[in-house]
Amino acid sequence: MERQIQMLHCQLFLKVLSNKVSSILAIATMVLLSSSSYGQSTGATKENPLTGSAAFADWTHQKPGTFRRITEADLPAPHATTSVDNGPDMVARPSGARPLAPTGFKVELYADGLDYPREIRTAPNGDIFLAESHQGEIKVFRGIGKAGKAAQTEVFASGLKQPFGIAFFPPGQNPEWVYVGNTDSVVRFPYHSGDMKARGASQKIADLSGGGRLRGGGHWTRDIAFSKDGKKMYVSVGSHSNNDDPDTHPEEKNRADILEFNPDGSGMRVYAYGLRNAVGIAVSPENGELWASVNERDELGDLLPPDYITHVQDGGFYGWPWYYIGPHWDPRHQGKHPELKNKVIVPDVLVQPHFASLEMTFYEGKQFPEEYRGDVFASEHGSWNRSRLAGYEVIRVPLKNGKALGDYEDFLTGFVTADGHVWGRPVGICVGNDGSVFVSDDGSKIIWRVSYTGKK
Repeated sequence: MERQIQMLHCQLFLKVLSNKVSSILAIATMVLLSSSSYGQSTGATKENPLTGSAAFADWTHQKPGTFRRITEADLPAPHATTSVDNGPDMVARPSGARPLAPTGFKVELYADGLDYPREIRTAPNGDIFLAESHQGEIKVFRGIGKAGKAAQTEVFASGLKQPFGIAFFPPGQNPEWVYVGNTDSVVRFPYHSGDMKARGASQKIADLSGGGRLRGGGHWTRDIAFSKDGKKMYVSVGSHSNNDDPDTHPEEKNRADILEFNPDGSGMRVYAYGLRNAVGIAVSPENGELWASVNERDELGDLLPPDYITHVQDGGFYGWPWYYIGPHWDPRHQGKHPELKNKVIVPDVLVQPHFASLEMTFYEGKQFPEEYRGDVFASEHGSWNRSRLAGYEVIRVPLKNGKALGDYEDFLTGFVTADGHVWGRPVGICVGNDGSVFVSDDGSKIIWRVSYTGKK
């Protein structure tokens, strides 16, 4: 009996020691991830990005300041790996945890305790508008108060149906309307600069196809953008399915498209098609081109096909569902529509597959270093269709004279714990009037503010 007790004591000691070692290793890893030099010694610079297979990486290799370039030539064959259902194991944000940014940038908590914060847009006067989609509300945040948090918060409008897109019309410093993309309609509210509550009831501008049947409820988000001259309104509507053929599924009509309207809702036409889910759209302030941040299809394997960010051509065809990333037939639709094969446009910037690329914005501020001016920032919500998690970050897409160079940078990471549990998921992104960047995070229910504080 005494020997058995001694053995039990020994086993208990070893278990406690093992737990302590694991805790020490976890703490050490977190310290490493939090260090200001994290990600700066990878050698994957803007001039020398990671390419080929090295450009593909899970969350453990996503480090601020790392540049990647994925090309059409890097794509594996369909089903080279088994498709998986591997959604994130969400946990509460660890005490004191915050996203990691490149050296010289500071990340602060701007607003918390939110309910499913999604798209975020800056009003001309500097107020921050946020869609809380589950609540059916649009909120407004103003100023910076104590400890970097918003000084004022108000509910601008409520009673909406899964609102997402937000846009101000007409373009310029004195908009008269706030447009909102519900899942099944576009509505607008009367607005004067500085309003924190809508001046009147909503007016329906256009009906849209709502909902979907994908994992998590389908492609229900609808983004809105106006042409630079204010003459046209663009609305993105994602597909109703993963890869159903529109020829045999009438519910896909006017979906997987970007639609064009007059600002009063008349004159609808398909501006571009074959974009499975252009969650975020934006108009370039430099040349007026329409851009989109697109979720590609699932169930073709870990590394196929890439999501993408691209300028969108009027009348352009981007492949869904018959093709992907150029003239590559989806094996589930092999042989269909051969007349479209050579019309498929290859996107400007391929990002990693299943990243779930959401809202995008152009950096027009003056706070960040000059090299950032005109670049694209986009939120990557994170994968569920990869064997090892990827995404859960904000990326930067460098542009030159308004044109993409083909690369992207891991800019804001650290939304995953050292043991692989996800606590944050970026959704929306906008540039404040002071030049800082705001990021909505529906995992931790927070809006983060990223500012530049020193030399890189």
